[in-house]
Amino acid sequence: MKFIVSSSALLKQLSAINGVVTTNPVVPILENFLFEIKDSMLTITASDLQTSMITEIHVEAKEDGNIAVPARILIDTLKNLPEQPVTFSIDHDTYAVEISSDNGRYRLAGENATDFPKIPTVNNPTSVDMSTEVLASAISNTIFATSSDELRPAMTGVYINLSDTNTTFVATDGHRLVRYRRVDVASSSPASLIIPRKALNLLKSTLPSENISVTVEFNQSNAYFKFGQIKMICRLIDERFPDYENVIPVDNPNIMTIDR
Repeated sequence: MKFIVSSSALLKQLSAINGVVTTNPVVPILENFLFEIKDSMLTITASDLQTSMITEIHVEAKEDGNIAVPARILIDTLKNLPEQPVTFSIDHDTYAVEISSDNGRYRLAGENATDFPKIPTVNNPTSVDMSTEVLASAISNTIFATSSDELRPAMTGVYINLSDTNTTFVATDGHRLVRYRRVDVASSSPASLIIPRKALNLLKSTLPSENISVTVEFNQSNAYFKFGQIKMICRLIDERFPDYENVIPVDNPNIMTIDR
């Protein structure tokens, strides 16, 4: 298999999803990016089993194929190259990856793509759309209040409740509680979910600066986010979130206003 791609364009897409790649993962192949080519479209996947991120980029290719490529070494190699077309040649017998450029040739030890874990799909989902501005604001206003106590897993994520009039984001660590409500995001199908803190941090760091639409789909097990060329799928926290409404004072006469 062989394909040609812009070095800087590829580096940009790899950097966008590299945050999900961990060092010394339980499954060693997860130190790799999964490359899959079909009809001159390169789909790149990174995963840590809990969260997966996917991006796409057009390449020049005459055949389809797949390979797992070591993430850190590939990114370090591309960072040392100026903008130019680079050619990837893959030997499917040895899984060797050769990168040819004007600066020289580089050989990487790839792995069998079939060993890469399958990415879950979100079947029969509930769906809602919101802007990147709304999503980034919701994450920023809640994630700091999540708990790091793994013995209380429900509190290690942000609880999201969708209704037909608004969407509420809630986080608490048992000492502080944040409720952030948006009336400009609603769903005709009321539902709720808890998204892990790590997935939200990855999502926030990947959201583009321009204000575009984000499609959010979820079922009882997984949530799916799509914006621009990026897709993210994460496993939800399957726990009951604390009854936060009962701890929020309703008739509290004490009101304080302070300058930000």
